[in-house]
Amino acid sequence: MSTSPAPVPRHGLEVDVRLEDRDVELALRLAPGETLAVLGPNGAGKSTLLATIAGLLRPDRGTVTLGGREVSGPHAWLAPHRRRVALLSQEPLLFPHLDVLDNVAFGPRSAGAGRREARETARRWLTEVGVEDLAGRRPGSLSGGQAQRVAVARALAADPDLLLLDEPMAALDVSVAPALRQVLRRVLAGRSTVLVTHDVLDALLLADRVVVLEAGRVVEDGPTGDVLTRPRSAFAARVAGLNLLAGRWEDGVRTPEGRLVHGSVVGPQPEPGQEMVAVFRPEAVSVFDHAPGGSPRNVFEVTITELEPAGGVVRVRAGALAADVTTRAVPDLDLVPGSRATFTVKATEVSVYLASANPT
Repeated sequence: MSTSPAPVPRHGLEVDVRLEDRDVELALRLAPGETLAVLGPNGAGKSTLLATIAGLLRPDRGTVTLGGREVSGPHAWLAPHRRRVALLSQEPLLFPHLDVLDNVAFGPRSAGAGRREARETARRWLTEVGVEDLAGRRPGSLSGGQAQRVAVARALAADPDLLLLDEPMAALDVSVAPALRQVLRRVLAGRSTVLVTHDVLDALLLADRVVVLEAGRVVEDGPTGDVLTRPRSAFAARVAGLNLLAGRWEDGVRTPEGRLVHGSVVGPQPEPGQEMVAVFRPEAVSVFDHAPGGSPRNVFEVTITELEPAGGVVRVRAGALAADVTTRAVPDLDLVPGSRATFTVKATEVSVYLASANPT
């Protein structure tokens, strides 16, 4: 059971800035208690945005307001340590000379807490992220996933008004990232957060809203589900290449169209009626010109809507679904817009998640 108190949403963010030498002009808002995912290609301005909010960069004009308090602008400039903002990067950056407990206690101690109180806070957050048994270890003896969990605990122990996450899972092994993603999903609920990521799953599972940056400008801004299922920018369309079917839990994900999608549940077992999403990659989909034999768990009778080259394969779209096939398979299966086909995908290739990061 969680030992940390639920955060009280009270700190919104408003950014409206211009940085001339980087040709970055950004305007966005974050509601109190909201998690905002920021997507975009390299050089789009994502790191510039975080550095500006954190106070590591000073814009040429405009303002940054946190919780109604101007922290950067014509009337104020607060140094990074006075902004009550925590920045967590790809690398944990733990203090090598301190053990895990004192690393996490550093924030409360810097804010004036006594040694005992700071360590109690540190233990609470280490328990929250599932690494309380590492309290006496030095950072050099930790695995990458362990160190990043400790870094999350250290950031949250400082009780920031705003948490900034700069691709926190980018440096982790693919087998470790899902566990940390579940930790973040739990501890970010109700906490004002800006998350920069390249992974559509991070946005899908952790964020209430998504902003897409291109060439230093906001080109898309909206609820996560809207941006990922109905992208309006070229980049959002590329990163939203996953098949994503939303619905309610019914021993599988029952979509509004009546499909029942079976897969592996990631996280706690859902309750009947909970809003869920089933996610699988186009390359996991098999395509047939008629229903196959056997009994695959997930079978979709579809009408082809579009074919497009995708590297060395052809992406076959059928409304909200997509499958990747070889170029030779296109004529063999007579795949053309308007033709009927059958898509199948094994349940083991489908991951099922709760639909929102902050369920109400």
